[in-house]
Amino acid sequence: MNARPPKFFIVAGEQSGDLHGSKLIQAIKKQEPSAVFIGHGGDRMVSSGLEIMHHVNKLSIMGFTEVIKHLPYMINVMGESLEKIKETRPDRVILVDYPGFNLRLAKNCRPHSVPISYFILPQLWAWKENRIQYFHNYIDQSLSIFPFEQEWFESRNVPTNYVGHPFSEGLEPKLTKDEFYRKHKLENEDILLALIPGSRQQEIDKHLHLYYSAAQKIKAEIQRLKIIVTKASGVSLSILDDVLVEDEDIYGAMKYSKAAITTSGTASLECAMLDTPEVVCYKLSTLSYAITSLMNKSPFISMVNLIANREIVPEMIQRKASINNIVENILPLLSDTEKRKTMLSGMSQVRRSIGMPGVYERAAQAILSRL
Repeated sequence: MNARPPKFFIVAGEQSGDLHGSKLIQAIKKQEPSAVFIGHGGDRMVSSGLEIMHHVNKLSIMGFTEVIKHLPYMINVMGESLEKIKETRPDRVILVDYPGFNLRLAKNCRPHSVPISYFILPQLWAWKENRIQYFHNYIDQSLSIFPFEQEWFESRNVPTNYVGHPFSEGLEPKLTKDEFYRKHKLENEDILLALIPGSRQQEIDKHLHLYYSAAQKIKAEIQRLKIIVTKASGVSLSILDDVLVEDEDIYGAMKYSKAAITTSGTASLECAMLDTPEVVCYKLSTLSYAITSLMNKSPFISMVNLIANREIVPEMIQRKASINNIVENILPLLSDTEKRKTMLSGMSQVRRSIGMPGVYERAAQAILSRL
């Protein structure tokens, strides 16, 4: 260890990264209480001790056309990041997911000779495999959250430490089911359908009205159906009639719902961890989808199916994400059908495959061992 307090420049650019980054900061501080953290993140990371420069609410941008629109801002963030690294000379840079920005930052850090740890690796096994060169040339520590990922990276000459998946720590609702139902004035006979449109404003704008239209059609067939929308911090929802909104106990909304319509991303795996059947959708701009389709090597987009390497949850991408397709696939999940039982069985297998608790502690120990 250094005589002075260890200093880290840490970057997370999305809501999920803010969660993982905050827990990693806490785990490092538990082992090294004097550790100092500067960089980009969200409210959770700030609460854990981050001296923040840019917030995830502004950094979270998806799609090629959307990135181009925000390019001047992102160039500014990159410049400020490099200036701060040069000024503060951190012992190590920690990158959390967010590959579009973080891999470029790793490359640009080379003149500053700062070592780099990457926690939650880019999904190069699914697309953009050529980015492996960043790990060969600029990143000296790779911390993987998937067991198959370690083998993939090491077969390409990237030493990788598998620390387990963060969700192995457990996802606990803040409220019991009775408390949650009382909060939203629900009755025991009510059937909850969760709409999970995403954590980025762009995702919500693309998906929410589609999900709502499908849910209204389902509600016409199921009298006791109640619709609940999960709302991430820092985003806005358009006003919808006869809909419950949950922004404090997202895991409660997921767990206590009979089924969910989910935007592909972290939420699809969260539903699986909470034993909630789902359909997974994703829509992009036409140009973004065309470019993504050319680059994507995987037959799946949801983490549930990627981990299982088979289809457990139905995926509806772009034009397939239609009201009728969603209704057709979600209806059997709202009652005790064979389709629902089969999906729950597959989700159980996914839960067993993601490792043991202690992920953040193992990641923190690995990072501190390099000082």
